[in-house]
Amino acid sequence: MKSRVALVRCDSYDIEEVKMAVSRGIQLIGGAKCFVKTGEKIVLKVNLLVGDTPEKCVTTHPSVFKAVAETFANEGVIIQYGDSPGHGSPHAAAKKAGIADVAEDLLIDLAEFKEGREIFFEQGKQNKKFFIANGVLDADGLISLPKMKTHALERFTGSIKNQFGTVVGMRKSEFHVKLPNAIDFARMLVDLNNYIKPRLYIMDGIIAMEGNGPRGGTPRPMNVLLFSTDPVALDATACRLINLNPAYVPTTIMGYQAGSGTYLQEEIELVGDDLKSFVCPDFVVDRTPVKPAKKNSVLLFVNNRLIPKPVILTEKCTQCGTCVNSCPVEGKAVYWDHNDRTKAPVYDYKKCIRCYCCQEMCPENAIVLQTPIIRKLGNFL
Repeated sequence: MKSRVALVRCDSYDIEEVKMAVSRGIQLIGGAKCFVKTGEKIVLKVNLLVGDTPEKCVTTHPSVFKAVAETFANEGVIIQYGDSPGHGSPHAAAKKAGIADVAEDLLIDLAEFKEGREIFFEQGKQNKKFFIANGVLDADGLISLPKMKTHALERFTGSIKNQFGTVVGMRKSEFHVKLPNAIDFARMLVDLNNYIKPRLYIMDGIIAMEGNGPRGGTPRPMNVLLFSTDPVALDATACRLINLNPAYVPTTIMGYQAGSGTYLQEEIELVGDDLKSFVCPDFVVDRTPVKPAKKNSVLLFVNNRLIPKPVILTEKCTQCGTCVNSCPVEGKAVYWDHNDRTKAPVYDYKKCIRCYCCQEMCPENAIVLQTPIIRKLGNFL
């Protein structure tokens, strides 16, 4: 059978319009009763990268969260929600994003995402151990609500990567250190997603993020919600909407190879509104393929001079120190020179593992990726 992906037009975050779109999308892929049973505890895994306001398009919009929560609550399900943000507490991030207020109005509890326990996943292809939030492990199931955004390391962040937030707190940084290459990191994300096995994925693409994502990019209206039980097919379809080859997104290819789903167009059944009506050819995203890291020291030396490096735009930097705090490297690859916090931090690129955590977490969009001149002259690796 083909993997089904529903595309539903939604032109604004007006709650009534979103409710109708969510209801239609869920019906197109089988209806709410296909995914939950009365009395079950279901966690809505929102995207709360950090606590930013909804109009910045960093997080799942509260209107989408509300519409999905109400839909499944009407099935007699106990709804909780959560995420483990890259900075700050889950509640603080949810409050800033407008999700906590909705949850309080609906009497929905925040699941435990600050504490967790280690699990062993025998079927993991690359990673068999994860430290996962208790709220996820203690629930009967999870519904994933990713945000459509670009991503410096993986090109695109969607259904598969959204589950990275089930890993508790700073333990996420350990994976960036161990797996700095985008392809290895994607394999880990696929293993994690295959363990969690969300029952349904609903992507908020009403207003997406292009450019310097997943936090510092620019909002771009895409007017679409996507629904599927196949995360690979959903992500691949979202990539086609933004004119990005799904084969260039490591999570998509690694997910396909691991049997998580399909990215092949002929194996995906599209329902709902016409895909062509959403395609945005000039969506700002890196459309170059990700290359595997070279393994010996000489090739790594060369490779690091071909891989884009993070650069701080000093005129935008507010010296908040978020980049320094988010750097997972021991000894810090970005630091305060002579402990002077009146100037922008500086990089030691010999230490930099190109995980782009600094760029991902910068609240001022003051860190961009700079492509080396030799790479511009010829992408020969």
